[in-house]
Amino acid sequence: MARSIDPERMCGVWSAAPTPFTPRMEIDVQSVRRMVEHHLRLGVKGLFLAGTCGEGPWMPDRDRRALTQAAVKHSRGRLLIAVQVTDNSAVRILDHVRAAEEDGADIAVIAPPFFHVNATPERLLALYRQAIRESPLPVGVYDRGTFSSVVVPNAVLKAIYAEKNVVLAKDSSMDPGRRDIALAARRKRPMLRLLNGYEFNCVDYLAAGYDGLLLGGGVFNGYLAGQIMQAVAAGDLRLAERLQRRMNRMMYAVYGGKKLTCWLSGEKRLLVEMGVFSTWRSYLEYPLTETCIRAIKRVAQQDADVLFP
Repeated sequence: MARSIDPERMCGVWSAAPTPFTPRMEIDVQSVRRMVEHHLRLGVKGLFLAGTCGEGPWMPDRDRRALTQAAVKHSRGRLLIAVQVTDNSAVRILDHVRAAEEDGADIAVIAPPFFHVNATPERLLALYRQAIRESPLPVGVYDRGTFSSVVVPNAVLKAIYAEKNVVLAKDSSMDPGRRDIALAARRKRPMLRLLNGYEFNCVDYLAAGYDGLLLGGGVFNGYLAGQIMQAVAAGDLRLAERLQRRMNRMMYAVYGGKKLTCWLSGEKRLLVEMGVFSTWRSYLEYPLTETCIRAIKRVAQQDADVLFP
């Protein structure tokens, strides 16, 4: 039986953390230590490691494990640690879950398979159910809506959320219908915690009743996201929207405009400017234009109050 987690610990702002690499593309353990401490400074509650922003689908298993071990070591229980364990079959997912448990993670996060032949709704549900029911860790579900190569149908998502071992949902679907499915699931299972993963629109999801935010930019916008949560909780939606506009301005500057031209490279370059990362190396090799570099430098200066609260 999977261990239990206090549902209240899962509420608040989470970070879908980027992975710091050395110039040789190995896990930069000292940058992981700085990243953990910086997240704590921002008031972040948990780290989601090896997701899309964390480059988990591209890094070797040994590096995912080294990243998890370093984050767990330096967190010392102060942050919840969730690790993406997604794969193309339940048995492979369970291999990753057992490794994450051994490395000290608190939650295993499952997104849709990267590749799945004959992905009927019945086969997809069977894959999820086997992985969820046999997982020794509590499970988080990462809903990417129609943005995945394998799309989980609404009916399957509803059945997944009904599983007792599912404790957390990251909703990046940008789909009001899937948001309604998540909220209905939580009404039936009050222990389920719902986190919005679409960081450009936090207010609507929080106002609808979501329990927190799980943001790809959480490593730099986590404090501001926490202020948005406080404003919504206080019923001050005008303030919340104003804070959201500021956060969006920062993100568009760091990510390279509304086309997100410099996305991951820009975020990592900002972390270098902030003294958190030592390099901005990545597997995804997004460009880093001079325009992006200038915008990142402006953010580092103009928004220091929320980058270093």
